[in-house]
Amino acid sequence: MTDIAKPIGDGALAALDARRSVPARQLAEPAPDDAALLRLLRSAVRVPDHGKRVPFRFLRVRGAARDALGERVAAIGRRLRPDAGQAAFDKDRQRFSHAPLVLVVVAVLDPADAAIPEQERLMTAGCVCFALLQAAQALGYGGSWLTGWPAFDREVMDALRLGPDERIAGFVHLGTPRIEAPERERPDPAALLREWSPDGA
Repeated sequence: MTDIAKPIGDGALAALDARRSVPARQLAEPAPDDAALLRLLRSAVRVPDHGKRVPFRFLRVRGAARDALGERVAAIGRRLRPDAGQAAFDKDRQRFSHAPLVLVVVAVLDPADAAIPEQERLMTAGCVCFALLQAAQALGYGGSWLTGWPAFDREVMDALRLGPDERIAGFVHLGTPRIEAPERERPDPAALLREWSPDGA
C-alpha cells in the first residue's frame, strides 16, 4: 500500500457518518464569510470529474437578494399553478429567506462536449452539492441541499441568468444550526449489497 493510500483512521469515517442535513428554517447567522466559503468550495470541488471538464459553477445568494429571488420564484409559481393557493405562494416566496446564504450549484452541460456523457457531468455537479454539505459541517456550519420545482423550471433558470445548456443541480442552504439535527434511520448497507457472478448464480 502506498503512503497516499494508507487508511487515515476511524476519525475521518466518524465525521462522514455524523453528517446530517439541517433544515433550512433552522439555519441562522452567521453564514460562512468570504474566507470560510472559499475554504468550503476548495473541498467541494474535489469531486470525480471525467475528462476534467469542471462541469459546474456557483451563484451566491445572500442578503436582500434571497428575498428578491423568492419573490421572482413565487411570481413564476403563481403563473404556473394559479390554483395552488396562498400557502404554496408563501412557501415559494420565503423559499430562500431562511438560511443566511444559499449557493446555487449550476451544472454546465455543453452539448458540444459529446466526449463526456451529459449524465456524468450532471452527476459531478451533484457530487459537488454533497461535498459542500460535508465541508460545511466540518467547519461547524449546517447545510441543506434542496431542489423543488424551481430547480427544474426554465423560467427560474433564466431569472438566475443561466445559459441555455446549464441546469440547477441544487440550492445548498448554509448557516449556523439553531438545533442539533436529529439522526434518522439509515439503510442497512448489507441489505443493499449483492454479489455478481458470470453464471448468474
